[in-house]
Amino acid sequence: MTTIFDIDNWKEIGATLSRNKTRTFLTAFGIFWGTFMLSLLLGSGKGLRQMLYSNFDGFASNSAIIFAQPTTMPYKGYQKGTQWQLTTNDVDNLRRSVGGLETVSPEAMRSATFKYKDRTHQGTLMILEPSFTETLSPRIVSGRFINDADLAKCSKVCVIGINTANALFGNEDPLGKFVEADNVYYRVVGVIKKRSEVSVGGDLDRSMIIPLTTGQRTYNLGNKVYVLMIVAADGHKPSDLKDDIFRVLRSSHPLIHPDDENAIFFMDISEEFEMVDGLFTGIDFLLLFVGLSSLIAGIIGVGNIMWIIVKERTKEFGIRRALGARPSTIMGQILAESSLLTIIAGTAGICAAVGVLYTATPAISEASGIESDFQLGFGTAISILATFLTLGLGAGLIPALKAMKIKPIEALNDK
Repeated sequence: MTTIFDIDNWKEIGATLSRNKTRTFLTAFGIFWGTFMLSLLLGSGKGLRQMLYSNFDGFASNSAIIFAQPTTMPYKGYQKGTQWQLTTNDVDNLRRSVGGLETVSPEAMRSATFKYKDRTHQGTLMILEPSFTETLSPRIVSGRFINDADLAKCSKVCVIGINTANALFGNEDPLGKFVEADNVYYRVVGVIKKRSEVSVGGDLDRSMIIPLTTGQRTYNLGNKVYVLMIVAADGHKPSDLKDDIFRVLRSSHPLIHPDDENAIFFMDISEEFEMVDGLFTGIDFLLLFVGLSSLIAGIIGVGNIMWIIVKERTKEFGIRRALGARPSTIMGQILAESSLLTIIAGTAGICAAVGVLYTATPAISEASGIESDFQLGFGTAISILATFLTLGLGAGLIPALKAMKIKPIEALNDK
C-alpha cells in the first residue's frame, strides 16, 4: 500500500520524475513561475496599497471640508457673486443643531514670515483649535500641541512645523524660545511633523500654529473663520449630513439662496477614500487574474506530464495489476508524483517571491520617501501553496483514474 512513510515508494517517484529530466524541469518551472508570479503580485499589491494610503495617514477618513464661496444666485436683494464669511457662530450652531457630527474644527490661515534672532522663514500661520488633531493628526516631534487652556486664555504660544524649526533653530532646541510673526512674539510649546502629504490650509512642516482665540484677537478677525473641518460620528457619512449642515449655515446667512448649492463648498473626504478603495479592489482583481493565469498554466503542465507518464507506464501498471496491485495503489502513486512536483516547485516559487519582495522593500521606501511593506503574509503563502496543491492533485486526477482503469491484459498487449 502506498503511504507517505514508504521510502521505497518515494525513491520510485523520484526515479520516475528523473527519467525525463527536461520534461520534469519544464513542468516544475511552470509551477514555480505560477506561484512566483501570484505571490509577487499579491505581495506587491499590498505594498502599493500601503504606499497610497500612507498619503492619507493621520487624516480622518470620515471627514469633510467646508468653506464659503461667492453666491451664484441673487437672493433677497443681494446680487449674484456676493461674498460671505463663515464664523465661530456657525461652528456653535453646527455643534448644537446637527446630530451625527463628532467634530467641527474651525481654521483661519495667512502667509507670514517667522523670525528668530537673525533667521527668517516664510510659511503659513495657521490659526485653529485643538480639535484640529481629530481631523488631521500631526506627529509630535517634541513638546505638545495647543490645548484648551491655551484657547481659553488666548495664550501667545505656538507649535511649529519641523521645517520651520530647522530653518529658525538648526540644532538648537526650540521649546521655550520665542518666535516672531508679524511683530508678535509666541512661545514655542511644540514641534510637529506631518504624517502624510495631505494638508488643509497649509503645509504643516512649514507652518506655525497658534490658538484660534489668540489669532482672532491679534489679527482683528473678530469671529471670522475660513475653513470648517468636520468629522462624522460612527454610523454616519458626511454626505448624509450635508442637507442639515447647509440648512444651519443658510439660517445664519440669509443672503444665500435656498437652491444655491455652489455658495457653500463641501468636499466629502470619505467619498475620496471610497474611490481609492474601489480603485484598489479593481487592481487586486487584475493582479489576482494575472497571477491565477500563470498558476493555471503551471497546473496544465502538471496534468500534461502526468498524462504522458501514465501513457509511458501503461505496460508497467498492467504488470502490477497482474501481480495483485490494487487500482487505488496505482492511483495513489500517480497522485503522489503530482503532489511532490507541485509542493517542491510551488514552495520554491513562493520563497523566491518573498526574497524579491524583502529585497525590494528598502529600495522602494528610500526611492519614494514613504515607508512601505512589500511582503507576503504567511497565511497568504500557505493559501497559495494549498490552492496550487489542490489544483495540482486535480490535474493529476484524470491521468490517475485512467491508470486505475487499465486492465492487465490490455496493458500487456500495449506497444
